[in-house]
Amino acid sequence: MTLRRFALDAAAIGSLGFILLPLFFVIWLAFFRDEIPTFPPSGYTLAWFRAIADNQSFLSGLITSVQVAVTATLLGLALGVPAALAIARRKFTGQAAIATWLLLPLVVPGVVLGTASYVTHVEAEILTYGAGLEIPIIGSLAALIAAHVLLVIPWTVRLVTASLAGSDGTIEEAAQNLGATPWVTFWRVTLPSIRPGIVAGALFGFVSSFGNLEMSLFLVGPGRTTLPIAILQYLEWKIDPTIAAVSVLQIALIAALLLITDRYVKLARVV
Repeated sequence: MTLRRFALDAAAIGSLGFILLPLFFVIWLAFFRDEIPTFPPSGYTLAWFRAIADNQSFLSGLITSVQVAVTATLLGLALGVPAALAIARRKFTGQAAIATWLLLPLVVPGVVLGTASYVTHVEAEILTYGAGLEIPIIGSLAALIAAHVLLVIPWTVRLVTASLAGSDGTIEEAAQNLGATPWVTFWRVTLPSIRPGIVAGALFGFVSSFGNLEMSLFLVGPGRTTLPIAILQYLEWKIDPTIAAVSVLQIALIAALLLITDRYVKLARVV
C-alpha cells in the first residue's frame, strides 16, 4: 500500500509539473532583459510590462475583450440559467437531446463555430437588407457578443444543472405548498442553492470568451480587435518578451478571479 500510494503521488506530482511547466517558462521569459530570448538570459527587467501600456493595440484589444466577455457572460446567464432549470426540474419530449445540444459549443472546434457564426451573420444581414432594413451585422460589436454568448451558455447550463442535481427539489415544493409564488420560491429557495453553479458558470464563461481567438478571427470588424487577436498580430511582425508579459497579466487576472470566486463560493462543489 505504501509503494502504491508513493507511485500515485509521484504520478500526480509529475502530471501537475508537466501542466505547470509551460506557465513557468512563460512567466520566466516575461522578465528577460534580451529582446531576442536567449538562454541563459543576460539579466532581468520589467521593461516589457511597461511596453504593454505603450502599445495601443493591446489596450484597445483589452477593452474590447472585457466589454465582449462581460456582456456575453450576462446574456449567457440570462439564457442558460432558465434552460438549466427546465432541464433539471421539468420532463418534456426531447429533453436529453436539448441538453446535449446546449453543450455542443464545448466540443465543436472553434474554427467550425466561427465559420458557422460568420455565415449566419451574412445570411441575417442579407435578410435585413431584403426586408428594407439597413442593419449592419457583419463585423459589428453586437454580432461578436452574440457569438460569444454561445461560449457562455454551455458552461452555465452544465454547472447550474450540476448544482440543481445536488439540491433537494422537495424544499421548493414545500415552499410552494406554504404559499410561496414561483418567483419567491426561486429567489428565496432555488437561487441560494444554485448560486455556486451560477458563479462558476459566469467565471468559466467569462474566461472562455475573454481568451477566445478562433471564433473572434471570423467576426471582428475593421478597426476593432480583441486581446488574443492583438497578440497574434504582434507575433506576425515581432517576437520579444512583450507577448510573455501580456500572457503573465492574463494568467494573473484569471488566477485572481479564481481565487476571489473560490473564497466566497467553493468551486469544488460544482466543478
